[in-house]
Amino acid sequence: MEQLTMHSVDGVSMNVERIAVLFPNCVTEHKGGNGKVERAIDFDLLRQELSRDIIDAGEERYQFTWPGKREAIRLANAPTNCTLRPVREDSVDFDNTQNLYIEGDNLEVLKLLRETYLGKVKMIYIDPPYNTGNDFVYEDDFAQSYEDFKGKSGMFDENGNMLLDNYERNNESNGRFHTDWLNLMFPRLKVARDLLADDGVIFISIDDNEVENLKKLCNEIFGESSFVAQFIWEKRLNRENRKEVSVRHDYILCYAKQQAEENRRRVYQLPMNEKALANYGNPDNDPRGPWKSDPAHAQAGHGTPSQFYVLTAPNGKQHELPSGRCWLYTQKEMEKAISENRIWFGRDGNGVPRIKTYLYAKERGLTPETILFAKDVSTNEKAKNDLKDLFDGKAVFETPKPFELIISLLRISSKDGLILDFFAGSCSTAHAVMQLNAEDGGNRKFIMVQLPEVTDENSEARKAGYANICEIGKERIRRAGKKIKAEHTEAKDLDIGFRVLSLDSSNMEDVYYTPDKFDPTTLTGLLDNVKPDRTEEDLLFQVMLELDVPLSASIKQEQFAGKNVFVVADGHLIATFDKDVNESTVTEIAKRKPNFFVMRDASAANDNVLDNFEQIFRHYSPDTICKIL
Repeated sequence: MEQLTMHSVDGVSMNVERIAVLFPNCVTEHKGGNGKVERAIDFDLLRQELSRDIIDAGEERYQFTWPGKREAIRLANAPTNCTLRPVREDSVDFDNTQNLYIEGDNLEVLKLLRETYLGKVKMIYIDPPYNTGNDFVYEDDFAQSYEDFKGKSGMFDENGNMLLDNYERNNESNGRFHTDWLNLMFPRLKVARDLLADDGVIFISIDDNEVENLKKLCNEIFGESSFVAQFIWEKRLNRENRKEVSVRHDYILCYAKQQAEENRRRVYQLPMNEKALANYGNPDNDPRGPWKSDPAHAQAGHGTPSQFYVLTAPNGKQHELPSGRCWLYTQKEMEKAISENRIWFGRDGNGVPRIKTYLYAKERGLTPETILFAKDVSTNEKAKNDLKDLFDGKAVFETPKPFELIISLLRISSKDGLILDFFAGSCSTAHAVMQLNAEDGGNRKFIMVQLPEVTDENSEARKAGYANICEIGKERIRRAGKKIKAEHTEAKDLDIGFRVLSLDSSNMEDVYYTPDKFDPTTLTGLLDNVKPDRTEEDLLFQVMLELDVPLSASIKQEQFAGKNVFVVADGHLIATFDKDVNESTVTEIAKRKPNFFVMRDASAANDNVLDNFEQIFRHYSPDTICKIL
C-alpha cells in the first residue's frame, strides 16, 4: 500500500514531465537539495534543441521583466500542503449540487485545483484589482506555513476574516507600484492557464492603469498568438464632470488556450437578434425557407480566370462585372445555381444578380464585436442597483459587475462545461451562469473563489450583518438562485445550489510529512497523525484532491460491517477513517471493486488487518488502488 502525500502537485515536476515527452534526451538526474537523486532537465541540451543560435547570458533580447519575476515563477510552481474543508452549514443542496464556492487565497486554491481540474475549465472570467492606488496586494509568503501565516500575520481576525487595514495599500508612492501588482497577477494567471481546457478561453476585466502590463503578461503566459480580442465595455452612460476626462469604458482582454489558426473560431458566434433576423424573408416562396441576398461578386485579386465572364440572366439580360471584381462562382457553378433558383435577380428579374443565403442552411449567428455597448450588456450603475434590489434595498457591494455583461461573454465561450472566477467578489459570475442556464437550458457549472476580505465597519454591508465579502457572495447566490428558479419554472433541473469549501492548513500533523525529524521516543502521544479538530469529511476532501476526484462528486455515507464508510462518485473512491476497522469491513469494501480505496493506518483494529489488507483486495478486487494515511 502506498501512503498519500497529502499536498498539491509540484509544478516543477509537472513541467519536467512535459519536457520529457517532447525531449526525452534532455532529461537527466541530479542530487536535489534534500540529498536524494531526482529527475532534472539538462538545460544545455534543451537550448540546443530549441535554438539554432544560442543566446548568451547578458545578450540583448526582447523580454518583459520586473523585480521579483523569478520569485513569481517559483511561487506558481511551488506545491502547497493546504487543504479544502467542507462547510455544509453555508452550502445549498450540498449533496446534489455541482457548483463550488471556495473561501481562501486564490493562489493557494488554484494550486489545489490544478491537478484535479487540469485542462477541464471551459471559461474563466476574473475582475482582479485594477491597481488604481487604493487596491491591496496579496502577500505571498511561502516561507511559513499557511497556518503560521494566518495566525501570526495580523491580517485575519479570530473568525478567519481578512483585515484589509493590515495590508499596505498599493498606492503610487510605493516604489513597487506596478511590480507588486505584476507579482500578484503572474503566478495566478500561470496556474490558471493549466486549468483551461484545450478549447477554453479567459476573460479579464481591467482599466487603463494596468491594461498594457496585463496584455504583456498574458502574451507571455498564454502566447501572443492566443490573443483573441481586447473588448471595450461601455461601463457608464453619464458624464463624470469631476474628472479631467470622463472615462466611460473598461477593457476585457480575451485569450484562448489554443493559438490562432485560419478558419478556426475560438469563440462562438452570438445568437441571431431581431435586427439580424429581419434581413431574412421569402418573397419568392422558396421551399428552402427564409433567405437574404448577398453580393455575387468579390475582389478580383482573389479570383481565377474561370471567374471572369459575362453572366446571362434567365430573361436574357447580360450582366458585366464591376471594375476590379470577379464572380464568386465559376460560369459552370453559376449556371447550376441559377437553374436551382439560388440566384436572385430582383422581383422583376432585371436586378443585379445576388446569391441567396438561407437562414436554415447551417447554424447562423452574429460575429462578436469588440465594442460591448451598455444597451446590450448593462452598466456598473445598473449592476449596483440590481444587487441593491436583490438585498432588500441595502447597498452591500460597491463595484459589482453586471451579470448581463458576463452572460454576453458566456454566450460566446461556453454552451456547457466548467466556469471559474477566482476573484469572485459579489459573485456576478455565478449569477450569470445560473441565469443563462435557465434561459438556454445549458449545463454550465461554476467554481467561485474569494478571499474572506473583511467589510468596512461603517459600510452598509457590515450594518446588514455581512462580516466579509464571502458572506455577501454566498448570500447573493442564494437569493439570485431562488429568484431565477421562480422566474423560470420550466427549468426543472436547474442547479442553483453550491458546495462551500474553506481553505485551511493541512489536516495532517507535521509528523506525517517529516517523521524523520521527530525523536521516536516522543512519538508515543502522536500516533494519531491527524489534527484533533479535523473531521472524517475534512480528511475525505483532502484525499479527493490528491486522487483527482472532482470536489463536486457525489458523496454517500454507508455502513460496512458497522463502520462508517464514504462512497464517492458512485463507488469510484471508497474511504473509511472510522476506528477499529476489521477484515469484515475491508472485505465488504473490496467486493464493491472501487477504483480507489483509502483508509487511515490508525483505523485498523489490529496489526492483522493491515497484514491481510492487500491479500483481501488481491482476492476480490485486484485492480483497486489502495492508499493509506
